[in-house]
Amino acid sequence: MNRMEGFFEFKKNNTNLKTEVLAGVTTFLASMYIIVVNPCILQSAGMPFSGVLTATVLVSAFSSIMMGLYAKNPIVLAPGMGLNAFFAFTVVVGMGVPWEKALGAVFWSGIIFLLLSASNVRTRILLAIPKQLRYGVAAGIGLFISLIGFRNAGFIVPNVATAIGRGPLNEITITFLIGFFITAVLVVRRWKGALILGIITTTALALPIGRLWGDATAVNHGNAALVTWQGFFATPDLSVFLKLDPFGSLNPALFPVIFTFLFTDLFDTLATFMGVAEAGNLVNGSGNPRNMKESLIVDSVGTLVSGIVGTSPTTSFIESATGVEEGGRTGLVAVVAGILFLPFMFFSPVLSVVPDIATAPALILVGAFMMRPILKVHWGRLDDAIPVFLSIILIPLTYSITQGIIWGFLSWMIIKLFTGKWEDLTPMLFVINVFAILALILEP
Repeated sequence: MNRMEGFFEFKKNNTNLKTEVLAGVTTFLASMYIIVVNPCILQSAGMPFSGVLTATVLVSAFSSIMMGLYAKNPIVLAPGMGLNAFFAFTVVVGMGVPWEKALGAVFWSGIIFLLLSASNVRTRILLAIPKQLRYGVAAGIGLFISLIGFRNAGFIVPNVATAIGRGPLNEITITFLIGFFITAVLVVRRWKGALILGIITTTALALPIGRLWGDATAVNHGNAALVTWQGFFATPDLSVFLKLDPFGSLNPALFPVIFTFLFTDLFDTLATFMGVAEAGNLVNGSGNPRNMKESLIVDSVGTLVSGIVGTSPTTSFIESATGVEEGGRTGLVAVVAGILFLPFMFFSPVLSVVPDIATAPALILVGAFMMRPILKVHWGRLDDAIPVFLSIILIPLTYSITQGIIWGFLSWMIIKLFTGKWEDLTPMLFVINVFAILALILEP
């Protein structure tokens, strides 16, 4: 016990074992929805649900424990929302890239992220990326995730006349709406584990569909019942483990994909570190987030491991702030949360009963959470606002995070250059824009 207190520096951080363990449990409850949501999203890319679930649990546990022991920060890591949507819908479905090659791109983005994290190059890149564009990209990804949620629920559907429109109010969409409002109320009332409780509740509400009323044949792979039972326990499914194609992913056409994985992960990580550090006063003598270099190394290792075990990139979860609000201040929070992920490797059958309409409310609400940064946008300065707006609107409209990032960066450079705002431009930003133009040329 004394060794643990000394290792995690309880006295220095004004905390104790009980507080840290409870904070770890709280953080896990706030982030465990990813165990179900991530496989549901990557299933759209043709990947097996149970295989991705095992990969999600493994990389979340490994990365979170490593964060706690090496970087000693109370931050949980797991496959990132937005990054998983980009992997499934933009890269695999949209670009037609086999998921094995997409996993290879995840691996290489982790390798590059690791090299940047271990050097001073990352500092130059971070300083070159305008904060305003970071806010826009985050908000755009939020809209993208919400759009996916509404689409998965059948609430938003293709429309010949208007491109998209509202779907019919039937047994499926009505059940989704009830589940959404229940989940929203739980979130507003700050219930611990509100998102996972919403998923469980909506799944229960969907049980009668195809049994007592309605028919889900059109949306559930030919099954009339929306919720189908496949068992309780199963041995971990390692079918996507080591299935990455690292050499096939080095095709120049996939360089924009690696670039997007890298920078989106970097944005997410920095935003999380800054937010959690601010919430818990976890800063060093210079006022910056503590152990930043070590934390970035953990995040990058988590991403390259993601490609190996078979899932989209891992990133730091902003839900870690819930544990900090409970008093958690040390790496033990992340270790406890990481350990709590592990048993769920054996529950893939029971978790696979969750239908898309049950995870849709969580997707939409996570999208709402990601809209917060737009409050920091300088809407009164049009030279800032226009590039930010392009990033926000083009991500959901093009169904591509890449396009939002590219046009945000290009418009920022062009508008600043031709309005004499040269102080807002850096040599590194020009380099980034060269890569953005190459991405447009190379994109299939």
